[in-house]
Amino acid sequence: MRVFIVDDERLARDELRDLLRAHSNIEVVGEAANVPQALTLIGKVAPELLFLDIRMPEQDGFQLLEALEPPLPRVIFVTAFDQFALRAFEVNALDYLVKPVDPERLAAALERLPQHQSAPPPGPGEPRTTTPILSAEAKVFLRDGDRGWFVAVQEFVLLEAEGNSTRVHFGKERPLLPRSLTALEPRLPSGLFFRANRAQIINLRSIETVEPWFSKALKVRLTGGREVEFSRRQALLFRETRGL
Repeated sequence: MRVFIVDDERLARDELRDLLRAHSNIEVVGEAANVPQALTLIGKVAPELLFLDIRMPEQDGFQLLEALEPPLPRVIFVTAFDQFALRAFEVNALDYLVKPVDPERLAAALERLPQHQSAPPPGPGEPRTTTPILSAEAKVFLRDGDRGWFVAVQEFVLLEAEGNSTRVHFGKERPLLPRSLTALEPRLPSGLFFRANRAQIINLRSIETVEPWFSKALKVRLTGGREVEFSRRQALLFRETRGL
């Protein structure tokens, strides 16, 4: 994977380069000390992954992302400040590393990259045509009105269609997201989530009981007591793929 580093501190760039040498699948193709320099070089080398500092003189890392032309590289923020984590995930950052970067934490971030990469990255000027798949451990930022949550995908118990929106159930929360269930489904790890019917997707780890239902369908009870009925077709698929 072609990597570009943006950080106003030379020692921080050098340290990250040294850490990345331990990963044979990573090629550092360039670096920049500020946003204007990064804008010039990123367009030339077309990196697939950006290690991006946030606080830099004159313009910050978020302003760099706003100024880049699509297709955008994937982003891992590397910063000395942890108060920007929620905003980082609002712009779909893959991870958020706090300086000084721990080698094991860096390795964990890089190991998750293939799970986000559903197809080979596009070349310069090519549009992105695939949606990155989230890992079970990935944390995502959800917002409903004035409230926000930073939650791991594996904590979702149930996703439920409400018109063109989706109600996400986790813990005691039920935020309504302004995206359809059909649009969200490709981003969910298929080994963890299963579509029970036209309107509901369940977390398989949240199933507490399964019982036969009418017309060869199934009914499951989820963590928290919610009951969901499988359609006949999905019940058959569930038996074929999840049974012994």
